[in-house]
Amino acid sequence: MRIDFISDVVCPWCAIGLYSLEAAAARIPGLALELHFHPFELNPGMGPEGQDIEEHLAQKYGASPAQLAGSRQAIRERGAALGFTFSMEARSRIYNTRDAHRLLHWADEIGGGVQRTLKLALLKAYFTDGRNVSDPAVLLELATAAGLPEAEARELLASDRYAAEVQAAERQVQAQGISSVPAIIVNERHLIQGGQPVEVFEKALRQIMAEA
Repeated sequence: MRIDFISDVVCPWCAIGLYSLEAAAARIPGLALELHFHPFELNPGMGPEGQDIEEHLAQKYGASPAQLAGSRQAIRERGAALGFTFSMEARSRIYNTRDAHRLLHWADEIGGGVQRTLKLALLKAYFTDGRNVSDPAVLLELATAAGLPEAEARELLASDRYAAEVQAAERQVQAQGISSVPAIIVNERHLIQGGQPVEVFEKALRQIMAEA
């Protein structure tokens, strides 16, 4: 089953959506997911220094401290139920993700599961370890650990390679009317939006399989 997963690596609900989707697929005997990750930059204009996350969320969504605290708790609990750790105390800033998406685009071209490995590593680095996923040194470390050639990864990060492809992919997503993430397209036909519970994904996947 082909899955086109549109997301950003600094979007907590994207992490929840991915882990929930894979947990749902694991409940269905014989179902294998062919995952392809596509870019959706939440903050394409953000500078390399990033921004304090509390300040950012308050500015962007108008959320009060109480609302932010409630959202953090909900995210933490959803992640824990899926085996993913959100270390809110470790994550103090939000970052530009263009370079991470350039690496993910390259990883998809290489194939062999490298893109998924890198995606999971990026999510863990940011949400669990509180690392700067716009830092070239951090990205190089994660890319090579995921199986990308170090010399080529270093060269890519020092250039603008795949920047045009990432922007083109984002324009295509926007043209499809997708304005929030995660957005999951199954078999290039069926759209599921949001970090849904495992049961919701399982029901949708089973229904799609039955219709095939």
